Parts: sequence; C-alpha cells; structure tokens
Amino acid sequence: MRNYVLAGLPLMVFLGIAGAVANTLYRESVEGYSPTTIPSALIGQKHPAVNLPPLAGLPTPALDESVFENKVVVLNIFASWCVPCRQEHPALMQLAKDPRVQLVAVNYKDAPEKALAFLQENGNPFAAIGVDDAGRSAMDWGVYGVPETFVIDRSGRITHKHVGPLENDSLSREINPAIDDALSAD
Repeated sequence: MRNYVLAGLPLMVFLGIAGAVANTLYRESVEGYSPTTIPSALIGQKHPAVNLPPLAGLPTPALDESVFENKVVVLNIFASWCVPCRQEHPALMQLAKDPRVQLVAVNYKDAPEKALAFLQENGNPFAAIGVDDAGRSAMDWGVYGVPETFVIDRSGRITHKHVGPLENDSLSREINPAIDDALSAD
C-alpha cells in the first residue's frame, strides 16, 4: 500500500501545481485579477507623510510634502540592486514625458553611490527623489518589495498601486487610466 501512495505522490504534486496555475490564469482572464494590482489598504487614503533627503550628487530635489501640492503624482519605489527596476526604467523614462503628472521616486535601501551611478547610466526621469536608506518610508506606504508604483491625485489621495515592473503595456492598461481618473477626480 505504501508503494502506491509514494508512486502517486509526484502526480498529486503536479496536479496541485497545475490547479494553482489554472486558477490564476482563470482569475486573470475572467475576473480581471492581476498579481500586479494587489489591493492596498491605502487606496482612497491620504498618502503617508514624506520628508526624505535628496540623493547626493544629483541636482534633483528631495522628496517632501511640497511635491504633492495640487499635482497628480506618480511615485515609484526603486533600487539600483533591483533587476526588475532596471527592466522598468525605459517605461519610467517614457512616463516622465507626460506633462499631466509629476514622476517622483523613493530610493529604497540602496547605496547612494550605486543609485547615482544607476541614474547616470540610464537617465533620471524623476522630478524629486527621496532616499529611504532604512526602509521606514516604504513601510509607511505598505511596500514589501521593489519596484512598486503609486498614483496620487491632486488632493493627496492614493488612487492606484502597481506591484512589479512597469512596462509599456502596464502604462497603457493601468497607469495612464489611473492618471486620467486622478485628473478627473477633482
């Protein structure tokens, strides 16, 4: 009897994994579920207070409350050591050209010289950057990994959260509509 159970174990593991994958694909296609739009308790709430120092070596200002005053803001949390952050950087460079929004960043638990080299090598799309070397500000935003991106309306309310790297597809499908909604919310 024991041999039959052991022989069937790989099949049970395979069926469990296949079921989980099928469930995710079904939810994404039918229910609109996406792992990049993880719900946030902060949606609809005022953004957490921000007062972070600038990234030394750049003329880009620090990230503080003035950044959010009567503007639609897209806040990106990134790090130079983060491979998906490198992947999303071209999309951020594109988003920075959108005159309707101000793109700002939190540099998360990063060595300042490496963050500076990353932006010098790839371009700096950000209007303001705050350094969060201890990760406390990111915790206030409910971040548990990088990259993560938030859309904040003119009244300072978080209206959208995107988990993972931005790409042209996610810009057109998620971020731009969230920006449109934030602009029309006033």
